[in-house]
Amino acid sequence: MRYFLQLSFKGTGYHGWQEQSNASDTIQEICNKALAKVLKHPVKLTGAGRTDTGVHAETFFAHFDTPLENLVTEKNEWLHKFNSVTPFTIAFQDIRKVKDNANARFDATSRTYRYDIYTQKNPFLYNTALFFPYPLDIDKMNKACVALQEYKEFSSFKKTQSNNKTDTCTIKYAHWEMKGDKLSFTITADRFLRNMVRAIVGTMLNVGNGKFTLKDFTNIIENKNRSGAGASVAACGLYLTAIEYPAKIFIS
Repeated sequence: MRYFLQLSFKGTGYHGWQEQSNASDTIQEICNKALAKVLKHPVKLTGAGRTDTGVHAETFFAHFDTPLENLVTEKNEWLHKFNSVTPFTIAFQDIRKVKDNANARFDATSRTYRYDIYTQKNPFLYNTALFFPYPLDIDKMNKACVALQEYKEFSSFKKTQSNNKTDTCTIKYAHWEMKGDKLSFTITADRFLRNMVRAIVGTMLNVGNGKFTLKDFTNIIENKNRSGAGASVAACGLYLTAIEYPAKIFIS
């Protein structure tokens, strides 16, 4: 039986989702061990993406296989067991049965990220958002969001030496919004390049503070050169907030 697990995690102190040979504190490894302990057999979770060190997920999906058939019919009991053997920084919310060939990574049709910035010193937002107490022209940054959606190729915003098969993405939504002293950038696309959102945010902050013009911003995209874009912002403010899948892959 194949199942999708829905979970969330606070990425602070973890080396991202992806299990690594040189790091034991990854979300994937911790979850694999926790589920194996409860299910009484080895578990290999396949996640919807890798997420970098320090990045958070309000919504994340991973699939795994098990011979057990009652994970959905007795969902609450299983979720309680899973949550009892994981840290408070990781939480499981749902279990859904899917088709045998369903894949949490490759079947995703879109992902949404949010990047949070706080403009007034706030100890309760430390390590969960970027402190940026400088003037910003948010209207200008939103004009950059409109321009961003006119492009498909984003090699200017990918991590250097990334081995992507293609640098093409379709951005469906991008917008900045200020609520009180908290500024948030939300972006939805069919796929993202590694480090792409943090590089876009860093570049747009340069638009907002006057370092880059809107024309500079579009030139950066068209030049397809990472060195021309702004510095990537810290991982602490980045959240994976939603992942969409086609309904046909779900059984229950």
